[in-house]
Amino acid sequence: MKRLPKIFIISFLILLLMYVCNISAIPNDIVLFQGEHYELKTLLGLNVTRNSDNYQTIQTSSDLSQSTNKIGHLDFTLNLFGAVPLKNIQVNVIPRTYVVPLGNAVGLKLYTSGVLVVGMGEIEGADYKHYKPYENSGIKEGDRIISINEKSITCTADLINQVNESRGNIVEIEYVRDGSSMKTMVTPTKGSDNTYKLGLWVRDAAAGVGTVSFYEPSTKMFAALGHGIQDVDTGKLLEIAKGNFVTTKIISIVKGKKGNPGKIQGSIENSSVIGQISKNTDFGVFGTLDNLASLNININDAKEVASRDEIKQGKASIICMLEDGKKEEYEVEIQKIYKNNNENNKSMLIKITDKKLLEKTGGIIQGMSGSPIIQNNKVIGALTHVLVGDPETGYGVFADLMIKQARQTK
Repeated sequence: MKRLPKIFIISFLILLLMYVCNISAIPNDIVLFQGEHYELKTLLGLNVTRNSDNYQTIQTSSDLSQSTNKIGHLDFTLNLFGAVPLKNIQVNVIPRTYVVPLGNAVGLKLYTSGVLVVGMGEIEGADYKHYKPYENSGIKEGDRIISINEKSITCTADLINQVNESRGNIVEIEYVRDGSSMKTMVTPTKGSDNTYKLGLWVRDAAAGVGTVSFYEPSTKMFAALGHGIQDVDTGKLLEIAKGNFVTTKIISIVKGKKGNPGKIQGSIENSSVIGQISKNTDFGVFGTLDNLASLNININDAKEVASRDEIKQGKASIICMLEDGKKEEYEVEIQKIYKNNNENNKSMLIKITDKKLLEKTGGIIQGMSGSPIIQNNKVIGALTHVLVGDPETGYGVFADLMIKQARQTK
């Protein structure tokens, strides 16, 4: 009998945790196409209330579809049993849109907000002993240092200067982890080279080659990659302050093999800036172009973005550039469609079937990420990943997810 209270408490805590996780997983901001079906995944007792100037309507379910017929902003409240308000939800209903599919290879340069900690190491001091100044500071790999002694850190040079100016005195470091700002104190060590150091390896920029997916005339935004750019050391999505799209020169193609993905080898040396990057997200990189001629964009080539219900298994095509200035369209097959997936960029399973493309690349290779996918003369998505064990097969992200990500505020 004594065990019953414990079992009850444990069960209650597990149930409470489930509800807390469910509530946290429901986004505060949702972007939907006009007429799109969308249903929130909620547990028993959680209801959605539509708010307006004159009334509140408690929905019988968490299906928001009945509210997406008109374009504009809608406000909802998530309630417990329709009585206890838990969180506000804003829904932005946007019209079905048209984009110009591209497929151009470009270079990308991203600059972090602050400097990213990518490693740690011992320092040989002026006394030839070894020190770890960062030890017990709480700083970890993947953290972003944004200020030292309340002075902003925008690049590696800023960090070096501020640490040297300390002359070995304690410095206050402000850093960000998972969106939360924290502060700590560290005493820099004077190294054998007579400079002061924290024992941290940091990076303030990243660069690479990828593919531009499409340009949206109504917002003058473009989307690329279909996935975010992650730091090579930490594996985390880079939080950027700014970035540039630049021209690139394709040097060679390394064919993909089972267990060894290929790649487009390109150079961004002596490149020129053709646009600005404003967002690096899990669903792609977004920004604006300085001029449309830089990518030979013709507004008359715009195609409608397909809804998920319009996407079918079977034949489709991708557009990509494997030689400088030369884009081609290649056949692919949509093997699986994950219509209810809004959590990641693995929306469709794609297989390369075009013999010409397979001969050139062996399948999907690094640098092809972002190649637009076309079906029935509509843009349905973009390539994102290759299966390492099968280079002919990979994933694509829904175009509507990329559009919605571009429209969302930071």
